[in-house]
Amino acid sequence: MIGCVQNNAAGTTGLAKQLMPVPDPHPDVFDRQWPLRVGDIDRTGRLRFDAAARHIQDLGSDQLRELGYEATHPLWIVRRTMIDLIAPIEFGDMLRLRRWCSGTSNRWCEMRVRIDGRKGGLVESEAFWLNINRETQGPSRISDDFLAGLRRTTSVDRLRWKAYLSPGARADAVDVRTYPVRVTDIDLFDHMNNAQYWGVIEDYLDEHPELLAKPLRVTIEHDAPVALGDRLEIVSHVYPPGSTDRFGPELTDRTVITLTYAVGDEVKAVAALFNL
Repeated sequence: MIGCVQNNAAGTTGLAKQLMPVPDPHPDVFDRQWPLRVGDIDRTGRLRFDAAARHIQDLGSDQLRELGYEATHPLWIVRRTMIDLIAPIEFGDMLRLRRWCSGTSNRWCEMRVRIDGRKGGLVESEAFWLNINRETQGPSRISDDFLAGLRRTTSVDRLRWKAYLSPGARADAVDVRTYPVRVTDIDLFDHMNNAQYWGVIEDYLDEHPELLAKPLRVTIEHDAPVALGDRLEIVSHVYPPGSTDRFGPELTDRTVITLTYAVGDEVKAVAALFNL
């Protein structure tokens, strides 16, 4: 099992990276609790991936507001989110969510969120966030005081972007299907909200429930936004053990599934799923 037990700087990197453990107790770990509600669960009562992604997103907004940077750093775009379902969190449980920084650069950062259920359920995550300039719509420098606060929980201060995934082609796909983009998927920026991409994952897991029998890592990397009216297709590939060296040497012993989110010839996002 690829554990969530070491700092990224010291352990495996890439798709099989080891996530930084929570530095608890620590005054700069943002800590909140709220109940797991009926709109967040699947038919078995499990906290869904799309709901977890929404909680991760909302917790970030709450932390930004509490730190007093909502006005000066209002726009952030996620390039990658990695979520580990270690043990299911089930309906009726209380969620404890903790958020802290695990890596920084001048214009982006990686933020960890750990979600614990009181009954032993556990979801771990890390997301790569870009600070965006409202006028240019490009990456913008994080203010020195904000950056100083982020760095209090990490020693990684030269974080670089490197894609872990590459898209799959339709020609050798095991499945290609249309995924409807609904008006309720579209957010303030007129594109499909980050959390909605995880509905694709839930659809896949509904047809492949065996993946939920063991701890599961799902990673989504975003390349371009999906807009209302786009004909979004999900292109599926399954890479069996022995053919997965493209994902790193640590994963050659297991099956890796990729889902490519495509509109025509344009790749919008790529997801990967594998058991830990």
